[in-house]
Amino acid sequence: MSKNRLLVLICEPFQWIQMLCKELNTSFVLGVVTVYGFNQGFSGSLFRVVSDYYWKDVQKIQPSTVQLYVGFYYIPWIMKPVWGLLTDVFTVNGYHRRPYFVISGILGVVSALSVALVNVQFMPAFMALICLIGVTASMAIADVTIDACIAKNSIQMPSLASDMQSLCGFCTSVGALIGFSSSGMFVHQLGAKGALGLLVLAPILLIMLGFFIYESRSSRPSNQKATTEKVVGAMNGMYKTIKYPQVWKPSLYMYLSLALSISTHEGQFYWYTDPKAGPAFSQEFVGMIYAIGAVASIAGVLIYHKLLKDYYSFRKLLFFAQLLYGFSGMLDLTFVLRWNLKLGIPDYFFVIFEECVSRIVSRLRWMPMIVLSTKLCPLGIEGTFFALLMCIDSLGQLSSKWAGGLVLHLFHVTRSDFTNLWLVMVIKNALRFSTLALIFLVPKADQYEVLVPPDLLKGESLMNTEEAEEETIQLVAMNEKMEAMEGSSLRER
Repeated sequence: MSKNRLLVLICEPFQWIQMLCKELNTSFVLGVVTVYGFNQGFSGSLFRVVSDYYWKDVQKIQPSTVQLYVGFYYIPWIMKPVWGLLTDVFTVNGYHRRPYFVISGILGVVSALSVALVNVQFMPAFMALICLIGVTASMAIADVTIDACIAKNSIQMPSLASDMQSLCGFCTSVGALIGFSSSGMFVHQLGAKGALGLLVLAPILLIMLGFFIYESRSSRPSNQKATTEKVVGAMNGMYKTIKYPQVWKPSLYMYLSLALSISTHEGQFYWYTDPKAGPAFSQEFVGMIYAIGAVASIAGVLIYHKLLKDYYSFRKLLFFAQLLYGFSGMLDLTFVLRWNLKLGIPDYFFVIFEECVSRIVSRLRWMPMIVLSTKLCPLGIEGTFFALLMCIDSLGQLSSKWAGGLVLHLFHVTRSDFTNLWLVMVIKNALRFSTLALIFLVPKADQYEVLVPPDLLKGESLMNTEEAEEETIQLVAMNEKMEAMEGSSLRER
């Protein structure tokens, strides 16, 4: 009996993916795996660890300054509405999507190779920052295309909206697990500068994706006037939608909840690796901490998918998730004050426990926000508007980074002085709890309810039917492409 149950548990994820492939099309699922698993999961996690060591050991920058620099990483994500308009409206040689995968890949390759190969004497901090922003821009441009597909499918199949976000979260977590697990080893073996060169791998996959992705080529000639009208129509549609109370209130909550949860990651990272004031964790162990945290993120996705998405409203789920988020921050304070040692708990065990709790709670807090975002997108401009909502989230994360850097600076937390780091932790946790007062902005609706009326933008000239059909994208296997070239017709959803 126990063996049969174990077999069912092992087979269940594969059956779930098979169901998604059947309902949403295999090409869509492969696109999510490529962008979220390889590009954001693996490359994003490797980038996080390696760039931290690059600023600390190669450029030798103060933690508060690094917090400022890291905030700039979010600028390409804030510009997602721009990328969304480009991919939705402006075609290149008749294609809406394929060229932008290639462009994002080339940008990522050039940026990563520049910071990895150019000698640090000829690579001042400002130029290095530009290159690292280029890497994040590559990820953001590739991300916006798949996000449009997710938003559209969420509207057409609302019952699968949570499943799609679970798939995104699962792919990101698995990719992050691989990236974090290997990051410490890469930094130790290649150095922080050499390890940055590995960031070219994901952009190369994006370039290949751009050439092998299937997309119907638009047969309509380029019309600058029509293009301008579509841009204006999309902007008017976004303005009309954001004025709707069911949209601007949760959008405001998402921004404030992220902005008030100030980030002090760089100060804690410097303290983690300091041989005198901190526990002096090695490069390999730092990577292991994040890798175990990635496993915990997968657990958080599974908890949300199996236990929470079908039973709780947005407001109730986000309230308790934020409450848990505040309590989990107390573990950081306990660790910085070294109370864990007084309790007889070793640093290595406690930091892994703290990372796991933090990642699980963060996932439980993040997943309903993303599902809520997909529910706020009106038909016709779903890709562009979802990009706008993700831009608001990125602006909240940028505010969090810069506010955290300001607090670290005000309390004089430097590369070697961590005396007031515990006070920074107290302020951070107090702000997390204060977000609970804003929960009234979140709708009480269940996660399957429609929040935006389908006819909200009725009468708006955003995109004609023929163009909408031409934007259908599918990833096809090589043999399918050959069949298409030979005259066989491909079945599209």
